[in-house]
Amino acid sequence: MTHTLSSDGPAPARPLAMLALMTAVQIAGTASILALTALAPEAAATLGVGSHWIGYQISLIYFAGMFASAIAGSVVGWLQAERVIALELGLFGLGLWGVALGSFPALILASGALGVAYGLNNPASSELLSREGRRANVSLVFSIKQSGVPLGAVVANMALPALALHLGASWQLAVAGFAVLPLGLMLLSLRMLPWTPPRPRPGARALWAAVLAEQRAIGRSRPLATLAALGGLYSALQLIVTAFAVVSLVDQGWSLIAAGGVGAALQLAGAAGRIGWGIVGDRIGGFRTLGLIGALAGAFSLALGWGPRLPDAVEVAVMIGLGGVAVGWNGVFLALTARNAPGGRVGANTGAILVYTFLGVILGPSIFALAYQVTGSYAACFALFSTLGFLGAALSWACLAQDPPRS
Repeated sequence: MTHTLSSDGPAPARPLAMLALMTAVQIAGTASILALTALAPEAAATLGVGSHWIGYQISLIYFAGMFASAIAGSVVGWLQAERVIALELGLFGLGLWGVALGSFPALILASGALGVAYGLNNPASSELLSREGRRANVSLVFSIKQSGVPLGAVVANMALPALALHLGASWQLAVAGFAVLPLGLMLLSLRMLPWTPPRPRPGARALWAAVLAEQRAIGRSRPLATLAALGGLYSALQLIVTAFAVVSLVDQGWSLIAAGGVGAALQLAGAAGRIGWGIVGDRIGGFRTLGLIGALAGAFSLALGWGPRLPDAVEVAVMIGLGGVAVGWNGVFLALTARNAPGGRVGANTGAILVYTFLGVILGPSIFALAYQVTGSYAACFALFSTLGFLGAALSWACLAQDPPRS
């Protein structure tokens, strides 16, 4: 893919510098959308609602992200990926300031801004990384960048409570101050990234025509249709694991501190898993790797069906193993999405595929919660939802012919 530089822009970022910047952007983005969850009790008290209402804010963010992802191809094509990165970082900062106002109208608008920024992130960053990464290590490059998701969760959960305490237990000041992270990265991106001239702005009719064309392209391509299905299945399983692992342990009688420690270990395993699976993906092929991830995720989730009857150490090992696969798939997935982009339209293809990933994020935990209401057993639900991993493995292995030949 050619890359035209403006005459007065900065020099192109080197591949490692680009990867470091995109990983930092991912950390900042994830930490921004999870900022309120890290301070849920204090924020809920200010708003006069129960802490569980914060879950609705996360749902609103992902709904906005899904629609932004659908049009991201046209937005990236119009503004160019470099400007979209700067735009999304500015939206993260403005969104955090809106959340910090502590009122429902501001919270709704701010959550929408955060969701739009998050929905634009992967299409724009995938476009930039696909220009820099060598084909031989593309899975590792995308996996390192995607390790920013669990790391962003760690940053939010550690930095924001500490910042609030330092500022006199003011959650609003902590959230407002945290905007320094995305806004600082925005300024850095303006200095680092080469800017290509923007293209003519698409009209509303052309915009939605492009969205429909991108979705039709997915339907006509077996690899892309498979990736769309995998995005929905694996993202649903990932959110189920991260949302209900700690809750299920507390339901068994574990203390909140002990269960939280397992949850943290699960997230760290996911961060390490993203990089590890990226290396595997470059060695054996993306669809083979996603198939292996699905099979292991299904097996670990099925084993949790016997969780309460397992020795504690074994149950913890199973949960950490599940974190390593259920949270570790994204980098290989995005690398495959970029590799299979029709006509090199990496940003557009990534945005179109991620619509289904956002659907999985939105629907997975809700359906799991409904299943729990019916069964009254987290263990039974984990066993039931192991089918997501096994189905993903079957779909992946049906596309093995699309993997590049192994040396």
